[in-house]
Amino acid sequence: MERWTIYLGAVILCASAGLTASDGPQSGQPNCAPTVDSACEINEKVASMESFRARTEDGDILTTNQGLKISDDSNSLKAGVRGSTLLEDFILREKITHFDHERIPERVVHARGAGAYGFFQVYNSLANITKAKFLQDPKKKTPVFVRFSTVGGFRGSADTVRDVRGFATKFYTEDGNFDIVGNNMPIFFIQDAIKFPDLIHSVKPEPHNEIPQAQSGHDNFYDFITQQPEAAHMLMWVNSDRGIPRSYANMEGFGIHTFRLINEQGVSRFVKFHWKPYLGVHSLTADDAGKLVGKDPDFHRRQLWESIASGAFPEWELGLQIVEAEDEFKFDFDILDPTKLIPEELVPVIRVGRLVLNRNPDNYFAETEQVAFCIANIVPGIDFSDDPLMQGRIFSYLDTQITRLGGPNFQEIPINRPVCPFLKNNQRDGLHRDTINVGQTNYHKNTLNAGLPKEATPAAGFQGFPERIAANKVRARSPSFDDHFSQAILFWTSLSSWEQDHLVDSFTGEMAHCQPAIRERLVRLLLNINESLSNRVALNVGVKIDPMPYHTAPPKPVTPSPALSQRNQSKDTILTRVVAVLVADGVNGQAVAQFKNAIIAAGGNVSIIAPRFGTVTPAEADGALIPVNGTFGTFPSVLFDAVFIPGGASSVALLGKIGAAVHYVQEAFVNLKPIAAAGEGVELLKQVGWTPQDAKPPAGVVINDGNAISNAFTAAFVEAIKQHRFYEREKTSSVPS
Repeated sequence: MERWTIYLGAVILCASAGLTASDGPQSGQPNCAPTVDSACEINEKVASMESFRARTEDGDILTTNQGLKISDDSNSLKAGVRGSTLLEDFILREKITHFDHERIPERVVHARGAGAYGFFQVYNSLANITKAKFLQDPKKKTPVFVRFSTVGGFRGSADTVRDVRGFATKFYTEDGNFDIVGNNMPIFFIQDAIKFPDLIHSVKPEPHNEIPQAQSGHDNFYDFITQQPEAAHMLMWVNSDRGIPRSYANMEGFGIHTFRLINEQGVSRFVKFHWKPYLGVHSLTADDAGKLVGKDPDFHRRQLWESIASGAFPEWELGLQIVEAEDEFKFDFDILDPTKLIPEELVPVIRVGRLVLNRNPDNYFAETEQVAFCIANIVPGIDFSDDPLMQGRIFSYLDTQITRLGGPNFQEIPINRPVCPFLKNNQRDGLHRDTINVGQTNYHKNTLNAGLPKEATPAAGFQGFPERIAANKVRARSPSFDDHFSQAILFWTSLSSWEQDHLVDSFTGEMAHCQPAIRERLVRLLLNINESLSNRVALNVGVKIDPMPYHTAPPKPVTPSPALSQRNQSKDTILTRVVAVLVADGVNGQAVAQFKNAIIAAGGNVSIIAPRFGTVTPAEADGALIPVNGTFGTFPSVLFDAVFIPGGASSVALLGKIGAAVHYVQEAFVNLKPIAAAGEGVELLKQVGWTPQDAKPPAGVVINDGNAISNAFTAAFVEAIKQHRFYEREKTSSVPS
């Protein structure tokens, strides 16, 4: 019924845009596909893709790629029914040959990902700081395609491993494609692009045995990274809770590098790009993340797909940190250093527009796999800085697409095509060239074709910022890049105590797979950041070191930045949160219905979890059977954000006899999730170890004395769900795991 409701919603939305599910393109508008679209957001990019979509229709006949109708697709051509297959079977050969060549090289990094279409809309014109047209008109919705990814793992790895997450956004603007090719962390491991191959080689599976997959906790990575003190800051980020986000919609995004914004008057300002999630920044626990690798390796991509399909569109705000050109050197760090961030307390993030993802792709390979992001894709009004990592990425991202997508014409793939006129140049031929260039000339300048295509006027074309350069050609780094530890210290001191605990635990887990000499090097590196951090990790991994740290440059005094802690993130919604409701025969059916209605009204959702699939019989004689969404084994607690145990004496008594049900509640408790119980449901909490005598419930546990669900009870539980996790429970042992 829910799927059908989504389908109907798509048809209604399509009809409101002047289309029905069976309509073809009208006036350049796309055909709405209700099985894919949860909303028919008409934009230029979606429209431009329609001529490339192939939909099955009633009466379609199976054919070869040459258009020959096939009458038998189940048997190859043989010499007799038991004889050899004949070489002349061109239908078999075409089918097998195409199958043998269906795979393309996966991305070297960011191989595993998920993507979606949407739009960006600026709040107010930014003409005073940039001439980029998509940042001028608050009425205009610029089409986008966004791809999220993990960095280290192969395409078949799991979503919830500890890793940096890619957050790449392609804006299809009237002046060409603009790509922000960023991550969910504002900095990176290295300062110079020449070290990028070494970094990625080290974090990938070790070449002699191809182990481990999508894991950084191994000798090669930490052998390399502990010899790169510039990586200290990024090591802190990736081993923090930011490395295991709850969902893509709960991630911040960052452009990492310092760019330039240039206005019509030619005035340049430095800028850092931020994406601020509407749902706030929240993470999984390490236990949840590890178990999800096995229970649901597609956890993040499934969340993204189902959120869009259900109309709960993920949303972010674009934030800008603006630094005036004359302030470039006012900080005690270099704004061109990609291992440094600009604290928001020094330069506030100005929120200038919103990004909404509202359409799933039609075909993963054609769109999400073949989309090509290039940091070199910029538009007038935006320019590069001299960040040495950025300078290498400008080359590398273009170069890698040529290998991955089969040649220099990858921009002709539908997902990569701009919505403005393009290919108006003299570049010709190459693999997979689709464009048929008509005419005699293929060079500039020419007189035989009236000089076409002509150069744009300086005002209309792209012009880089005329930065004055007077320097010697050297292989060296600026001394302003030498302070590798001050911002790592800033990050540590800005975290809450529970975030610091998690960081210690993560480093401990990473070192479990490294040899003692490498453990010692990490502990020594951490000593430059914080003595307590270093000592706690050293104790956990069993090493002792000389107390003298190795400073490359003395760290500077720091003031904690509240913006860096997830403790201070938005906690005012339960959108996309899902509550597991544990039931068995004899459950209070009215309580289940009331609870479900209250959670859905607040923006969340519920799943009914029972000992078996099918239906559960309520306690009420005239009550309707309750459909079951999953069982304790097939839908474990790690998939959910909270747990509710309704009353019903028979139901609770049966749940108490099922070890998987008892474990369900225990696991939710130790993973710090909100838990609610009503009436006899409280007895199950007592059974798993909570004893409420003369004590209030633990943090995040909401109790209702009677079976009837009150508004106050559901309101209290909704508030608990908004908090996401109750980290103060990590200090309790009252409920065993």
